[in-house]
Amino acid sequence: MTMKSTSPLAGLLRKSPFKPIQEHLRKVFACICLLPPMFDALYQGNQEEVEEIATRIGKIETEADKMKSDFRLHMPKTLFLPVDRRDLLMLLRDQDSMADTTEKISQILRSRVMEVPDPIKELLDELLNATMEISSEAKLIVEELDELVQVGFGGREHDKVIAMISGVRRSEHNIDNILHNLRRKLFAIEDTLNPVSVIFWYQIIELIGDISNQAENISDRLLLFLSK
Repeated sequence: MTMKSTSPLAGLLRKSPFKPIQEHLRKVFACICLLPPMFDALYQGNQEEVEEIATRIGKIETEADKMKSDFRLHMPKTLFLPVDRRDLLMLLRDQDSMADTTEKISQILRSRVMEVPDPIKELLDELLNATMEISSEAKLIVEELDELVQVGFGGREHDKVIAMISGVRRSEHNIDNILHNLRRKLFAIEDTLNPVSVIFWYQIIELIGDISNQAENISDRLLLFLSK
C-alpha cells in the first residue's frame, strides 16, 4: 500500500508548485519585516530588545529553511507547467538568501553592542525603508505566479508583471544611490568612530544592500519564466 505524505507542503505541491514557493517567500518577508523594529531598538540603545528581535529572526529563518527543505524533498521530478524545475529551485534559492542575509545582520547586532552614528541615521532609515519596499515588490511579483499560469504567461497579466519587474529595477537603482551616499557619509566620519565599529558598519550596510540585490534576482528569475 502506498503511504501518503503527511507534509502540508506535499498537499500544496499537488495543487500547484507555486503555492509553497509563495508560502516560503511570505515567511522570508516576515523575517525581513523585523529589521526596522530591530534598528529602532538599536537607536534607542535597547540591546535587550535588539537581542529579542534577533532571536525571532533566527526562529523565522529556521522555519523558512525547513520549508525550503520540504519543497525540495516533495517536488516532483517532472512538472507539466511552462516552468523548468531547475528554475523553480533557483527561485527558491534566491528567496532563501534574503532570509539568510537578514539573519546575518541580526547576528552582528546581537553579538556586538553597536551605536548608530548620528550623521548616518537619516540615510540608514532611508535604506531600510527602500529595502522594505523592494522586498514587498518582489513578494507581490511571486504572488502573481498562479495568475500567470492561468493565462499561459501572456496577456494583460504578462504586461502587469513586466511593469512590476521594471519597478523592482528602479527601486534597486535608487537603493544603489542610497548606498553610495551612505558609504560616503560613513567614510567622512570614520576618524571620529571606533575603527572596529566602522568595519562592522560597512559590513551591515553591505548586507542590507544585498537584500535589494536578492530581490532583484527574484524579479529577474520571473522575467526568465516569462521569456520561455
